[in-house]
Amino acid sequence: MTYRGKRRTRWGDQIQWVIAALLALVGLMFLLVRPWGMRFSGFLLVGLAVILSFEVFLDRWAKQSKGGWWCQLAWRAVLALVAVSLAVTEGIVLQEGKTERSDIPADAVIILGAGVNGTEPSMSLRTRLDAALSYLEDNPDIPVVLTGGTGYGEDISEAQCMYDYLTAHGVDGSRLILEDRASNTAENFAFSKELLVEQGVDPAEDRVAVVTNDFHIARSRLIAARQGYGYAFGVPARLPWRHLEVNYYLRESFAMVKTVLFD
Repeated sequence: MTYRGKRRTRWGDQIQWVIAALLALVGLMFLLVRPWGMRFSGFLLVGLAVILSFEVFLDRWAKQSKGGWWCQLAWRAVLALVAVSLAVTEGIVLQEGKTERSDIPADAVIILGAGVNGTEPSMSLRTRLDAALSYLEDNPDIPVVLTGGTGYGEDISEAQCMYDYLTAHGVDGSRLILEDRASNTAENFAFSKELLVEQGVDPAEDRVAVVTNDFHIARSRLIAARQGYGYAFGVPARLPWRHLEVNYYLRESFAMVKTVLFD
């Protein structure tokens, strides 16, 4: 009887090793094939492979000593806490991202920057700009802040790229205000706030529409509130491919936890 139990344990361990190896293999593939845009999913799968492998070690230790059993119990409690926290956060991110507020009028618009490939908008930035074009057509008489500096691999600032794209698509350049210093979302809102005040818009009292990707809306609203924006609401831009949506929604739940705890 003991032998058969041990054999079943070995079979269970082998299955876990195989699953861990498959997760790591797919994760590495996502990491190496950069054009797929699935790098976060790659890191996540590799991380799951490490966790599964560590589970095998802990399971063996727990069968050999009481100390190992307590360590396994503590480890699983931590995993459960992390999983529940991320699941709740993911629910908030999904709810915010899928809530349509594009029909709400605003006193000003902020378009958050994203990557620029040389002088051309990345796919993420292009979706934001296309969403902005629709919103600006319905709200023609309000100022628009284009916010984003110049990052690695960018020949012009994200703000300038947005200006070029929007004016090429018929938006009056006189209503576009460039903020080309920001390097992260917190700076986007901080620097844009100064420019809005100059335009007679009070971010603490007036409505500000924030154009960004749907998965980014929850964190953007949190950061905006911390920067003193009284009523900032999201105008969602959606990525064209489902696998990218899944990748970025997963990533955003981790980013949201980071923002809440550390930023």
